[in-house]
Amino acid sequence: MNEEGALAALASGTRIGQFVSVGVVGFAFDITTSTALRELGVFPELAAFIGIEVAVVVMFLLNDRVTFADEGLGGLAPTLRRLAKSNVVRAGGIAVQLLVFTALFRVVALPLSVAGIDLWFVVSRAGGIGVGMVVNYVAESVFTWRVLE
Repeated sequence: MNEEGALAALASGTRIGQFVSVGVVGFAFDITTSTALRELGVFPELAAFIGIEVAVVVMFLLNDRVTFADEGLGGLAPTLRRLAKSNVVRAGGIAVQLLVFTALFRVVALPLSVAGIDLWFVVSRAGGIGVGMVVNYVAESVFTWRVLE
């Protein structure tokens, strides 16, 4: 694929829209899981990591069936290989998410709570997710579903 075609594949409005829509679902799973764990007393960074992993699996399954449905082989074994690859590929996005979250939650550390729920935790998670989403879109497109080939 030439450079122009490669950029067009990454910049596909339809694909980006689908990826972001799936991301919204992942966001809901991530925030719900991590906030519930945090409220149960789980260490903030561990709660964030578990929320991320729940979201990664949910988003992979949705992306595999919707966003990148025309890419890759069908069947259980190829799907499990893509899931494993997706987790490896998303490692960079996960690291970015956790770094941004930690910087916001620990360094900026604004006191913000409503009804006993630490909303600064939620805001910090959302900030990390937003930055990590950009890294994940490019990495998933290029390495997991190989849209440039």
